This record gives sequence, C-alpha cells and structure tokens, in this order.
Amino acid sequence: MAVQEADVAGLVGEPLTMSAFNQLSGSLGGYSFVKVVVDRQSGTIHFLNNARHEFHAVYIGTEILGIPESELRARIDEFNHSFYHASDRRFFLGILSLHQREDRNMFSLETVEVDTMSADMIEFFYAEVRREVDAATPLFFKPANHLQEQAVAELATERLPRILAHELFSTAEFVALNPGTTKGRLRAFRDEREYRENTLEWFDIVVMHRVPDDIPRLAGIINASHTTPLSHTNVLATGWSIPNAIQIGAFELIDREDLDGQWVEYEVSPKSAGVGLRLIDEPQDLGQRPAWYAQRVTLDEPEHTYNPVVNLARIRHNDSHRYGTKAANLGELHHVLASESPRRLLGFFSVPRPPRDNLLPYLAKLLDTDEDLLAAAQQLLAERVRVPRGVALPFSMHQGFLESSPKIQQAIGKLKMALELNAREIEPLCVELQQLIRKTRVPDYLLSELDTALVENLAGVRTFVVRSSSNAEDLAGFSAAGIYESYNHVTSAEKIVESVKEVWASLVSARSVRLRQQAGISLDDCFMGVVVQEQVKADFGGVMVTTNPMNRSDFRNVYVNVSPDVTDVVEGSTQPMQYLYSTVEGGGRTVSLGDAKEDLGLDAHRQLQRLAIVGRLLQSHFSPDYTFDSPVDIEWLATDDVLYVLQLRPYSI
Repeated sequence: MAVQEADVAGLVGEPLTMSAFNQLSGSLGGYSFVKVVVDRQSGTIHFLNNARHEFHAVYIGTEILGIPESELRARIDEFNHSFYHASDRRFFLGILSLHQREDRNMFSLETVEVDTMSADMIEFFYAEVRREVDAATPLFFKPANHLQEQAVAELATERLPRILAHELFSTAEFVALNPGTTKGRLRAFRDEREYRENTLEWFDIVVMHRVPDDIPRLAGIINASHTTPLSHTNVLATGWSIPNAIQIGAFELIDREDLDGQWVEYEVSPKSAGVGLRLIDEPQDLGQRPAWYAQRVTLDEPEHTYNPVVNLARIRHNDSHRYGTKAANLGELHHVLASESPRRLLGFFSVPRPPRDNLLPYLAKLLDTDEDLLAAAQQLLAERVRVPRGVALPFSMHQGFLESSPKIQQAIGKLKMALELNAREIEPLCVELQQLIRKTRVPDYLLSELDTALVENLAGVRTFVVRSSSNAEDLAGFSAAGIYESYNHVTSAEKIVESVKEVWASLVSARSVRLRQQAGISLDDCFMGVVVQEQVKADFGGVMVTTNPMNRSDFRNVYVNVSPDVTDVVEGSTQPMQYLYSTVEGGGRTVSLGDAKEDLGLDAHRQLQRLAIVGRLLQSHFSPDYTFDSPVDIEWLATDDVLYVLQLRPYSI
C-alpha cells in the first residue's frame, strides 16, 4: 500500500517516521497517538492529523466518500455498522499510540472497543500498519476488549505481536486520576511512619507510595505507586475536587528538583505525559480560610424521636432522615427489586445522545429483547440482583443511648464547646468520648428491641455485617468514604452490640469530626443509624462506579474493581483487578490485574457485564434530576448467578 498524505507533506510513499508521528499526534492519558484508517479498496493508509480530525467516521465520510457531514451524522449508526461490524468492510479503523520508556519506545495498535474484527481481519490490519510504520520501533497489537483477546489467542505471536491493556497499565508511569490544578506546599513521605510523625495542613500536597485512608482534607495527592481510582483516598480526592495522579518516579523527580517542602503549582491533565510541578512563591494569605470552606453541606432535618428497628425492606429512600442514607438506599433497592418500578429505570438510556435519539436500542440488544424493554430490565433485576437481608437501627436508638449516660452528655458538651472555639483539645476530647461510648452499657429496653428485631428478621443467620448509616455520609456533596466504621464476620449477640457501639463511636472520631466541620456540618445535626445484615457468601466482589473516572466524558463505560474478598477492595489491603465495561455496545476490557496472578474466567466476565447494566439501571432510578447522568458508587458481591448489592451512594465527579 502507498501512504496517503493527511495534512502533512512528505508522507507519500514513506514510512511514518517519529518526526511525522509527532506532527500528527494528539495526547490522551499520557500517551501520544495518531488515528489510522486503512482503505482496502484504494490500497491506501491514512494517518490523521488529530488536531483537524476528531473522529474516524467523519474523516472517512467527508474526506474519502465525499458525504456532507450533516448527512453522515444523521446516518451515523448505519455508517458505524459498516465501519466496525460488517464482515466485508472497506475500512479498518484504529489508534496508533506511542509508549515511551526509559530504555525503549514502542507503538501499540488498537481498534475501538466496539469493533468486531475477526482474527484474520486483525492480522491483516496489523500487517498493513506494520509495513508503513518506522521499522526501528516495535509495534504490538493491543486487544480492545475480552472478545478480541479470545479472537487472537490462537494466532502465533510472531505473526501478531501483542500486548494486553493491563500490561501497559501496570508499566504506565503516569495516570491522571483526578484532573485539576492547585497551589500548595509539597510534602514527600517515603513511608507511613514518616507521614505519622508530621502534621498536615489544608494547603499541603502529599506524595506517597500509598496514601493512608485517614488523610485529612488537603490540596492535592501524588501516588508514587500504582493504585485504583476507586480506593477510599481517591474517592475522597474526587469529592474534594483536588488533583490526584499516579506518577512513577515521583520521589526521584522531587529529589532532582529539590521540591520537598517547596511551594508549587501542581497540575494533572489527561493530555499530559506526567504531573506538572512548577515552583512558586509562598502565598501571603495562608491565614485566610481556603475557598472550599465556604462550600457548606446542608443536611435534611434529622428525626431522632422514636422510630422502631425495622426490616430494611420496609423503608424507602425518603426515610434517610430517620435511618441514615445507607439504610434508606438499601430499603429503596428492596422496593426496586420487589415491585414494578417506574419508568425511571430506563432514564439513562432514554436521554438523547446526538446524533442518536436515545440509547434504548442498545439496551434492548444488551438485554436480548425485542419486546417490552422495561419488563426486560425489571426481569434482569428480579432474577439476578439481591440485597442481603437486614434491619435498620434508627437515629432514635443512637440518641436514646447517648441520653442514657450523663457522662456522655457532659463529654459531648465539652466537644461542642471546643469545636466552637476551634480549640487544640478537640482530638483528646474525641478520644475520651469514643471511650465512654464503648464502655457505657446499652439500656435494657434498647437491647430488647434490637434482639426482638434480629429474631423476627434474621433468625438462622450465623454471620453478620454491621455498617454505619449516618445522615452525614453517602451524600452528593459529602461521601465520607471510609471515615465511619463497619464490621464483618460478627457472629454473636454480644459482638453485634459491641459493633453497634463502635459504629456509634465512629461518628465522633477526631477525623470524622474535623472533616464534617470543614464541610460546615454541625455535630448537633449528626446522627448515626446502623445497618445489621446477613453476611452472604460469594465468589468475588468489589466496587463499581457508573462512570469512567479517568475519562469523565465517556458515557459508555463503567469502572469496576474486583477482588475475591470485597473488604480487600474498600480497605485497600491489596490492589484489585480493574475493568471497564460498556453499557452501550457491551463488552469489557481488563485495565489492571492488581495483585492477582491471572484474569477472571469467561463466566465471571459475563457476570461483570450484567453488573454494569444493573449499575446503569440503578443510576437511573436514584438520579436526583432528569439528566440521569449522576453516577453511583456500588459495593457488590457476586456468585455465578447472583449479584448482591451491599451499598449504593452518589459518586462525586
């Protein structure tokens, strides 16, 4: 094939040199890339100038086929089928990316995720691009999804050198987790001991291999080792709207530039190849409150007069002012699964996505139905999704316990006074109050009510989970991820009561009190409900957010973390497997294996695809408005047949 000139002179009949690549390329996720179109009919290959041609399809239509852009966009689904699915297709479309390492450079070639190229097509596409790319730079095919991985598995690597997405991710030196720019004092800690020996301020930018979950609110985070965008610290960073990135070699960079302790401007951009750090003068207004201090979180008026301990299935979303957000969301989930839900379930798929009127035909294909789409969505939820049995303890039980002890009331009064004065004694007062809560006996009438509710609703259960359900968590403006306690593997009545008191005590931990104070949430307005649930057995579990945290404009994919033990994911004790799954065309790809030795099997991948669809349906039902674009954060467990939803909350973006 000859090389078609594409906005850069001197490419005709010549390989794509590194110089030409740099002239044509765009940048995303730290990688430079060029779009590629192979035209079998004319025997040409096109390397597109990214600055001028945003979409393959538009380039093909306007520049090769001579079709007006307006007509192309109106018939986009028809053209996309011919580009990505037709077995006799004329055009082969892909992305050529440059990966730069200290010891070498290499190219990867990939199609879009929805492309259904056969193994023969992939081999042809690779050979044509390999022929026209600088032979001195290795070229690997990168499967765009699990189906492509299976398609090329039987091909000899000599004919099709390949590299998997998770292999690239594990060696990526930069990942933009949360884009943004800030100014602050850079603090580099090589280990947790060094971190614990220092006091952090709101204007600090922390650099660590693994940032502890109990970080205070600060200005920015740099992870010097790989992590997941769904860890507690990264969820907090997103909620706080602070820049956050993975930068391998961060400590070497800081040492080389002598940046530790210096004031810098810190920038994270998905279009950059690394974090941006620029020395600046120390600001003169450090005594002033930070800008975010004015962003107050408003809570609904809590109801702490008597409410009974109830089965989760008996409460609804609007009961959060009695039982807490987590319990209310789980109660609402019971309702969604047990009865005919309103058409809100289809909300996300009903929104126009120009040039498409909506995504309902895509959902029909995912659900494999040509009939009643709402009925098919409800059937998926009814057959595949469960909420573990449980009871909800109301705010009034927490309040009754606190009022039963004069010592606790006195300690609360001291803490409120210290908070008003912003006194140094806040932390020791919190510790003292927590110890009192742990030591104080729960009144008999409360113990009796709890015991009766457990007998009536959870008789026969051997192992329980005890979870927090405050009115100051799982909110759109205040996630509180990881700041309240939850306990697994609770087996006896005595241990249940102890765990409930530990959850109550976590409401007044020094960290939770400080974070709420910064968000403008008064201690007077905070109450703690508790969820006691059956601990279910599962094959694997994890966390899913119904968005792509590393590409917020991506409306197709959801991001899923997976671990054989769900607590490993949320506690960060091991690195989880990470996946992207499409809720439009379907299909998934493995982003990272984490600490696992091998990927999940085919049945597990099918279950993750179902989970992704379920997530979109629940995102729709729980949407606070009619854009249906507010993602949710779902903690889940799975067997081959059943998906258990353990909690659901808004995910800040």
